Amino acid sequence: MPSSPSELTPTLRALLDRPALGLRLVGSAGDVPDGALDRTLRWVHTTDLADPTPFLADDLLLLTTGTQFATGTMHEAQQYVQRLASRGVAGLGFGTEVVRNGVPPALAEACAQAGLPLFEVPYRTPFIAIARANAEAVAAQAYARRSWALDAQRAISLAALRPDGLGATVAELARQLGAWVALFDAAGTMTRESPMGALSAQTRAAVDDEVAAVLRRGARAGSALAIDDQPFTLQTLGRGGHLRGVIAIASAELDQEGRGVVTSVIAMAGLALEQHQSLGRSRAALRGGLIDALHASHTAFVRRVVRSSGDALPPAPVIVAAAKVPSRLDAVTEWLELRGAEARGSVFFGRHEGDLVVIVPADDPTLVRELAARFDLTVGLSDPSDYDGFADALAQARLARDRGTPGINNFADTQASGVLSTLGAESRVVANGVLAPLIAADENGASELMRTVRTYLECNGSAEATATALGVHRHTVRARMKAAERALGLSLETFAARAELWAAFMAHTPPTRR
Repeated sequence: MPSSPSELTPTLRALLDRPALGLRLVGSAGDVPDGALDRTLRWVHTTDLADPTPFLADDLLLLTTGTQFATGTMHEAQQYVQRLASRGVAGLGFGTEVVRNGVPPALAEACAQAGLPLFEVPYRTPFIAIARANAEAVAAQAYARRSWALDAQRAISLAALRPDGLGATVAELARQLGAWVALFDAAGTMTRESPMGALSAQTRAAVDDEVAAVLRRGARAGSALAIDDQPFTLQTLGRGGHLRGVIAIASAELDQEGRGVVTSVIAMAGLALEQHQSLGRSRAALRGGLIDALHASHTAFVRRVVRSSGDALPPAPVIVAAAKVPSRLDAVTEWLELRGAEARGSVFFGRHEGDLVVIVPADDPTLVRELAARFDLTVGLSDPSDYDGFADALAQARLARDRGTPGINNFADTQASGVLSTLGAESRVVANGVLAPLIAADENGASELMRTVRTYLECNGSAEATATALGVHRHTVRARMKAAERALGLSLETFAARAELWAAFMAHTPPTRR
């Protein structure tokens, strides 16, 4: 049985290193391509067929006595070697003193030209001894890998019992694989890595992008990719449509034992994240109740509860942000929790009446801006407020969101556009009803009552200014205004009537023509 470490690997180098076999490489190790002697051998086969390739497999070592070489010419040797190299044969062993004395020079030259390792098998060494030696190495390697897998799984299981089970598991997996390993949450944020900072900023950014793409697809999957010639393996955590994260490994495709170890880590990490999700639902319910309490002005009660949980409300004055509850709420929640854990009292959030409500210090709204950009949300921001004015601040944030566009929308901008700009759908329905008599009169052939009345209001009730703006005589304006008053059934002499009519014009939506 093999005993030295080199003999545990089924390679041509391992066979050459066994003194008992007496094998001799024809030429020198420097004459064969890099890695050719360390290529894993699946099997050793013996044949003297002139063309054995239909019966061969890749990564196989071929042994022959040379009876197939009828002429011994260079052309014959080249054709033979070329067939073997094309088929993926890893090396050729020539048994000497059986049919021929020594290795034929033409065969040696042909192998050198093709980069196929050629070695001499002395008469005293039976071919079956070489096959058995390689089989022993294959078995020894398989046993070593199975033993490693069992030891690795045991070590990873113990690591999972530590206080930071996920972090310890990632670190132990990295140590067992001898590779960089990282855990990403459902938001695509890297929460743990080992060893720390092993990737360049450029490579790290590329891995982040690939992880984000995998999570966006939402399906359970494993993928392999190369970044700057560095192979990576990505494995999702969780169920399809409910992914909990991704494990990334800076390693090429793993063998069966390696995949088994990674699979056990995925199972443990998935279970831990599912448990975390269950706790997360409880925390979400608590946070939602506390947001309700803030809205009802029970600030002291909320402070006590938050303090008892080891957290703190952001210091006043604060800004309140409101967004519709996103479809990726789990990912948003994990991201906010992670940011909150980085700095105590930097953020508090929860659900309230179908909205995601986020509270941050008034002097640092950066987190909310990152939230909107990262998850493509439409977010409204209130003016700075203390907690006693939380309900009003939340109303401001909702209004800014509803009147805004994707991204960040400040209530200050909404307020600057005026009160009438906030008129909603109900106001438009009422406005259309108020202005309907003017619209009907214009459609029946009257003289532009809608245009005249609006211009009259814009000119502060001045008939002369209205006439100038419209390019008509002031008597025409007065006649039209009398007709408008009769159609509307009201007098426009009072400020209240003019203000009501102006609000109707501001909210009015022209009907769609059919």
